[in-house]
Amino acid sequence: MYHDVRMEHVSAELARVVEAAEIILRQVSEEESGRPVLSGGWSRKQVLGHLIDSASNNHQRFVRAALADALEFPAYDTPGCVRIQAVENAAWPMLVELWASYNRYLAHVIRHLPAAKLEVECRIGSNAPISLGYLAKDYVVHLVHHLDQIGVATRP
Repeated sequence: MYHDVRMEHVSAELARVVEAAEIILRQVSEEESGRPVLSGGWSRKQVLGHLIDSASNNHQRFVRAALADALEFPAYDTPGCVRIQAVENAAWPMLVELWASYNRYLAHVIRHLPAAKLEVECRIGSNAPISLGYLAKDYVVHLVHHLDQIGVATRP
């Protein structure tokens, strides 16, 4: 099926961000990864755990929206998911590997989203509906925002 050039750009940007960020994240020590770095006490581990959740949730959104005429998906419980998954007890190298691998796969998925499905309406929780194409673009914006928060500059 025909691919959208815009999604190829989104995919390439995601792949570039992951490649740049992974190098920096692998340099963070286990001890450093668990120290609070954000207001509210979030550590790099917790932020990366949130980004892994984001990858997981958005993977499902991308695929389900591409298979449907509309998508309704539950809202994301950020503090609950971080708490239940106990990311602060997970090994930092494992979190980095999972995050990087999952996002490389998502870059692949985004690249292959059918152009005919990019306008599918997606409603997440009580938020206003957005298109699948916008959801994919916003995923990368969200990822970069959180990487910037933890000191991982990914811009060229």
